[in-house]
Amino acid sequence: MSPRPINPVLKQALELGPTILFFVIYLRLKERSFEIGGTTYSGFIVATLVLVPLLLAAMAALWWLTGRLSRMQVFTALMVVVFGGLTAWFNDESFFKMKTTIVYGTFAALLGGGLLWGTSTLEWVMGELLPMRHEGWMILTRRLAAMFAVLAVANEAIWRTQSTELWVTLETFAFPAALVLFLWVQIMALQAHMIEDTPPK
Repeated sequence: MSPRPINPVLKQALELGPTILFFVIYLRLKERSFEIGGTTYSGFIVATLVLVPLLLAAMAALWWLTGRLSRMQVFTALMVVVFGGLTAWFNDESFFKMKTTIVYGTFAALLGGGLLWGTSTLEWVMGELLPMRHEGWMILTRRLAAMFAVLAVANEAIWRTQSTELWVTLETFAFPAALVLFLWVQIMALQAHMIEDTPPK
């Protein structure tokens, strides 16, 4: 079943809004600590706890408006809930920071695993959205698997060696922007593999 049409601005707001709100809340709370149930939590952890219901509400709205959620959206939300919960339970910021490494690493592994079997997992997921020949999908899958692996390694290096504020900034803006730019460049580079719509005679 194809998704119902939705205003693209509203769609972008629902997809990106929770992450941007997390960034704004973190900036406001980063120097503060909160006593909850006899335990002291940093502003980062409180911002993480706020992100979870925001993300779930945004996904529920997307599903209600379009009737569909992508597998990537569902998996990412699951990781946010799981690692956000672990972050609060153990009162340890590192769990939420590792979440990004695991998400990107899992995507790289899924794409790479399909390539080992001679198939494109990406084509299976996005084939209806982008008309492209199988050879093009295989090239894009190889490159995107490598990109996800690079992002996973970069995230792991950054959160372990840099400040939380820098990590939050890169997580919110730099990583998504790098991924979108990478995909745009690849799609432009693979124009020769695109399937042109043939007008009816």
